[in-house]
Amino acid sequence: MTASPARFGLSCALATPFTEAGQPDLPRLVAHARSVLARGCGSITVFGTTGEGPLLGLGERLRVLGALQGAGLDLRRQVVGGVIAASLEEAEGQARMLLENDARALLIAPSFYFKGVSEDGVFDWFAALFARLGGAARDVILYNIPSVTAVPMPLSLITRLRRAFPELIIGVKDSSGDWAYTEALLAEHRDLAILIGDERHLAEGVRRGGQGAISGLANIIPETLLPLALQGAGNEAVVGVVEAVLRHPVTPAVKALIAEQTGDAEWLRVLPPLRALGDAAITRLRAEVTQALAARAA
Repeated sequence: MTASPARFGLSCALATPFTEAGQPDLPRLVAHARSVLARGCGSITVFGTTGEGPLLGLGERLRVLGALQGAGLDLRRQVVGGVIAASLEEAEGQARMLLENDARALLIAPSFYFKGVSEDGVFDWFAALFARLGGAARDVILYNIPSVTAVPMPLSLITRLRRAFPELIIGVKDSSGDWAYTEALLAEHRDLAILIGDERHLAEGVRRGGQGAISGLANIIPETLLPLALQGAGNEAVVGVVEAVLRHPVTPAVKALIAEQTGDAEWLRVLPPLRALGDAAITRLRAEVTQALAARAA
């Protein structure tokens, strides 16, 4: 097994703004990345679920990375990149682009189109991807998000991947929302960077050895999340905000909150098949989040 990693901290699962033509809005993206880093995030994670990563092609990804580099971000220290693809060829292309641009780490989800696949099959997919990458492969964070992929990553699979590729696997992002799974993951693989995707469990996870979070809510409340991710300090307001967001489609909800916070309605755009929240849903979401944050302040 690998040695205990340095603390990962708080990474913002960066939302991607889009132009009216449906292309990544690079000036807005760069400004937002700078903002969340200035507000306490140690890094950003691009092309993840909140960033609509599975909907972005290789050309769009390259332009995003180029814009971040051009803005002076240190990709080796400040940028994690999502690899979310069904085919090995596409996953390899996404991973190679990140490695060639010296990203900090690769956040890799399992192949997601076929459902009900065996653990052996998922293992084989990761093994084939790592073989394709060869000696370039490094710094892999396994991404467990079965609510989206419908492909679970049981602890036995993580153990097998670690044993087969001890030099590659540095962490797991657990977005299962299943505290029993998270608890077992922390107990069995505490020497990895275990990153808590469900912010309701973040403080307790960090107290039990978690290394931080890759967080969608860090797009809007990084200052509030930082004590949870670094010290395991509890904050019931975070629970309320998460539950408010979960009452809506998550990525459009996060973008609606960014639009509210920045006063910039351009942030409401999402790519098909996602749909932006309607006015009534946005009004409800704003009220629910305001109430959650006010309850903590009181």
